[in-house]
Amino acid sequence: MAPPCRSGRAWSRAIKMTLCLFFLAPMSSVGIRNTNTVFSKKQKLEVRQQLKRLNKPSLKTIKSPDGDIIDCVDVYKQPAFDHPLLKNHTIQMRPRSHPEGFSFDESNNVSSNSKSEITQPWHLNGRCPEGTIPIRRTNEKDLLRANYGRKKHNTVPNVIDTPDLHEYASLREQGDRYYGMNAEINVWNPQVQAAEFSLAQFWMEAVDNNGVFIDSIEAGAMVYYDLYNDHETRLFTYWTSDAYQNTGCYNLMCPGFVQVDPRLALGASFTPYSEYAGVQKSVNFFVYKDDEEGHWWLHLNNMYLIGYWPSSLFSALSDSATSVTWGGEVANVKFGGQHTTTQMGSGHFAEEGPSRASYFQNLKVMDAHQLLRGPRDNHRIVTHPTCYNFLKGDDFFYYGGPGRNIDCP
Repeated sequence: MAPPCRSGRAWSRAIKMTLCLFFLAPMSSVGIRNTNTVFSKKQKLEVRQQLKRLNKPSLKTIKSPDGDIIDCVDVYKQPAFDHPLLKNHTIQMRPRSHPEGFSFDESNNVSSNSKSEITQPWHLNGRCPEGTIPIRRTNEKDLLRANYGRKKHNTVPNVIDTPDLHEYASLREQGDRYYGMNAEINVWNPQVQAAEFSLAQFWMEAVDNNGVFIDSIEAGAMVYYDLYNDHETRLFTYWTSDAYQNTGCYNLMCPGFVQVDPRLALGASFTPYSEYAGVQKSVNFFVYKDDEEGHWWLHLNNMYLIGYWPSSLFSALSDSATSVTWGGEVANVKFGGQHTTTQMGSGHFAEEGPSRASYFQNLKVMDAHQLLRGPRDNHRIVTHPTCYNFLKGDDFFYYGGPGRNIDCP
């Protein structure tokens, strides 16, 4: 990927980069993957100062059975508004416009539609009141263990750029301008080796005037040991405005994404998962750009209006996306020179089909007229088909695999 501050970059772009670096630079010295690293007193002090900025005062605190602590924070005092570009931002509790034919269930009555309800372990011990949002509390070990919730460079699916460090089985739509997308993602709990991850997600990406990738908004389900120190499947969002160089993060681990729904905590685990040859669980992700305000809104299961990525965070994505990608990704550290055994999806190959292989279905993209259509100008990105593979239908695909096997040494 190109460096974030190339010559010829627009002046407004440079201002955004400077402001974002102001918040993220203090963590650069502690964003180290090796959990055995001995950190200096100065580094630990930086982490504690960052925690004070990150963990906002709560109106209610809920201890989850899985060990997470959920803070119910005033929606107007969430981390997003610490971003310099959002200092005078007026929060939007609902989109100003909706795509044609789309109706959001504003009744918020989950009991009337249990099939669409998403449950998280912390719900067993309470809920956050209206006017607040649930935020998974970040602790010192979280920041020392992970790269401050930021992805490594080159994590948009690309066979040429990252054939060994990252493995993909995905579908990319490009060749148009995109203002939204839909995907129903089958949810599993794949086995993941330490220092690696397994994701099932979408990417909405945009390139600059020179055709260089810079902006991305993302969401899905993941198992990420380095980030959470466990093997739970967790709901996540992500964003970057400089190709994963210095800006953006997972969930609410930095200022940026604005959450408005009090019912689901980003970064928290959710259950139950799909069962092999048994009951299948999925979550529908719908993203679209508000035609009036320009923000990118995230809906889950047509009943959870999670929040939005403000348009002011981006340059290229402030207009539209130039590609949409759906699929699986795993990190392949290659311990001992062997391919990882980290699973993608269900851990089974695509040809096993329904109830056995993981899937994406109801794939749609939104055009400039706010009309949804199926994938059309698309191609597959499969790094090593003997490790993880892919089988496409009209508006769906099966994907995944076990990783290392007799044909994938």
